[in-house]
Amino acid sequence: MTTNRPPSVPAAAARDVPPAGGGTPGARAPRGSARAKLIAAAHATVRKQGYAATTVDQICAAAGVTKGAFFHHFASKEELAIAAAEGWTERARPMFELPPHVRLEDPLDRLLGHIDFRLAMLDGPTEDYTCFVGTMVQEAYATNDRIRAACEASINAYCQALAPDIQAAMDVYGVPEDVTAIGLAQHVQSVLQGAFVLAKTTNDPAIARGTVTHLKRYVRMLFGAGGTP
Repeated sequence: MTTNRPPSVPAAAARDVPPAGGGTPGARAPRGSARAKLIAAAHATVRKQGYAATTVDQICAAAGVTKGAFFHHFASKEELAIAAAEGWTERARPMFELPPHVRLEDPLDRLLGHIDFRLAMLDGPTEDYTCFVGTMVQEAYATNDRIRAACEASINAYCQALAPDIQAAMDVYGVPEDVTAIGLAQHVQSVLQGAFVLAKTTNDPAIARGTVTHLKRYVRMLFGAGGTP
């Protein structure tokens, strides 16, 4: 982990967010878990090479299941993509439940802690920390409305989960009148998605870490540099 990782957020905490479906994508799926393995394999494969370039055969190989098992669970690659978008929402849920910052009393400290947590995740190969739905919607938004809507729902769920702490911090510290909790949550999501794109251009997380560090500075300034230093 680089020196940009905040010391208050152990790398283990960031990496303990469980993969959707669990298990190792390359292993043979135990009976009854093929669907979860296929979703996890879709997450890994699409993040690495994109939705259009990913084939059903590749997903089956990564999941360690047969093509027959694929079509038992999903009628098409599109159906898997939609299920995988829903699975991505569940995969992100522990980010709002497990890290130690969620127990902090000050809501702004919780918000800043969440940003630190996301910062700590920006390490290693690009496909390990970038966003499945963000990657997929960039390709499919104009050609597949069902996939676009599934990605929108997943991204919106993240924003809705972040908004309560933002609203609580607004109630304590105050912000300009035109700032809303959901609007700031969407800005956090926008910065993260943009950081992922920048990291892909350099194949290096350093530029993403710099962008998220600027986000934390902005949030502190917005709230009058409140929270625990």
